[in-house]
Amino acid sequence: ATAVRIAQAKQRVDRVPWSVVQRYGVPSEILVGVWAQESAFGQVQGDYDVIRSLATLAYDGRRREWAEGQLKNALDIVIDGRRSRAGLKGSWAGAMGQTQFMPDSYLRLGVDQDGDGKVDIWSTDADALASAANLLATEGWKRGQAWGYEVILPAGFDYAEAEGPKHPWSYWAARGVRLAQGGAPTSDEAAEGAAVLLPQGARGPAFLALPNHYVIRKYNNSVSYALAIGLTADGVMGKPALVGTWPNDAPLSRDQRIGAQSALTRLGFDTGGVDGVIGANTRAALRRWQVANGRLADGYLTADLADELARIAN
Repeated sequence: ATAVRIAQAKQRVDRVPWSVVQRYGVPSEILVGVWAQESAFGQVQGDYDVIRSLATLAYDGRRREWAEGQLKNALDIVIDGRRSRAGLKGSWAGAMGQTQFMPDSYLRLGVDQDGDGKVDIWSTDADALASAANLLATEGWKRGQAWGYEVILPAGFDYAEAEGPKHPWSYWAARGVRLAQGGAPTSDEAAEGAAVLLPQGARGPAFLALPNHYVIRKYNNSVSYALAIGLTADGVMGKPALVGTWPNDAPLSRDQRIGAQSALTRLGFDTGGVDGVIGANTRAALRRWQVANGRLADGYLTADLADELARIAN
């Protein structure tokens, strides 16, 4: 969540209709964060023919069943007269409009907020934002609760617990975890199961992820995606900047990511597939390897660690 992105979101947060916030219980700051992340506030929606894109993915075969289902939904959108074939534009993967909905989400969750008889998530901001709010509410957004908090971890924190089982605040507080800005979660938040996240390992900021963080991940199951939305929303709300600093690590190449997954799997720490995507399974496998080898088990893959794993496995 860069300062520029937060400033852009602040300029647009008033475009979220108050009736949407009231009906769905999702704060306007979160919705403008989704809008920023999905399409840069509608500016980058994708210009691919959605039906052609989904037909290609169905033919390609790797996600055939999923793509065929989405293709049928896209055809239904056109056949039912909801959108013209020419107007059905989106990403190469078939995600459409300002909120990048797949066709099934559009049919199930799309909202005609302006009441003109069409769910226009492409050019009507209100429809797009209400549809995003409906998705988050349907996935279980907890009204009145934060998505999470930055936390400070104590010396000697057991990093193997990160991204693990969720616990109420009392569990983490007893282990010396504290909120970076002081105070405590609300009583409702404190009663919820929450996990500690370390998106850039022990050297970067740490977060307590509450249920609403995981609701955002129903939109796109990525820690960095959900954090970007949450931190953008916090910035729009005027919350203080992070206490922790992000390490300036060069991003890993796809070959390095695949090599590390292959190495971990060969060493007996199954990553649940070798696809070049460093997700929860790969981070958990890396933590197990770090624990077994007496390392600080933060599950964070650096270039040096990727190279070391490749050497050991070979």
